[in-house]
Amino acid sequence: MRKLFIAVLFFSSLVTNAQENGENDLGSWHMYFGMNRISDKLSIHTEGQLRYFEQAENFNQLLLRTGLNYHINPDAIVTGGYAFIDTDPSFLDGTEDDNSIEHRIFEQLILKNKVGEFLFEHRYRLEQRFIETGEQGSASYSKSTEHRARYRLQVTLPLTDIFFLNFYDEIFLNLQGSVYGQNRLYGALGVNVTNNLSVQAGYLKNHFPTANFDRLQIAVFYNPDFRKKK
Repeated sequence: MRKLFIAVLFFSSLVTNAQENGENDLGSWHMYFGMNRISDKLSIHTEGQLRYFEQAENFNQLLLRTGLNYHINPDAIVTGGYAFIDTDPSFLDGTEDDNSIEHRIFEQLILKNKVGEFLFEHRYRLEQRFIETGEQGSASYSKSTEHRARYRLQVTLPLTDIFFLNFYDEIFLNLQGSVYGQNRLYGALGVNVTNNLSVQAGYLKNHFPTANFDRLQIAVFYNPDFRKKK
């Protein structure tokens, strides 16, 4: 009952804070994450996300990310990687030629700890963003380089061996111009399908300086182990 009360309280808080929305439609994010173990110390991160302004329609963004993880110990991982992001904001603001392509380099540190039944994960990330906006050759085409820091605190609460709750809050800080970039507050119910496959269904509140966006999320996590059996 105590775990159920925590879940109800958290999701009630999310819904209460969802009253101010930056658009009229509830969007959706469809996501895949993989940690592919190739040795005792190394794994390869794989990730793909499709983001929509509405439920699986009116495309907003494609994000593809990969990286090499070095496992210092079971509770500490460092990562270096690359991401490709294709963004179309036209559904939101009515413009047509302001699509952007971003090539992103990132460095990351993850630290884990446990307090009682709660599993905590701290993720620190630095990003170097190389952004191209508009149609090449047009008068509005531009290139820019931006730098950003991110911190995410994630808490996981197992309910049973199969079901769990997952919450996180992540803040984005710009390292040039206005410091505050955005904040993401997330809550989800997760299911352990197998020992290396899980699924989460949840809600994301994405807050920007001038707008708030509500997003439903479906995420698949698949972590295969390619190490040779001894």
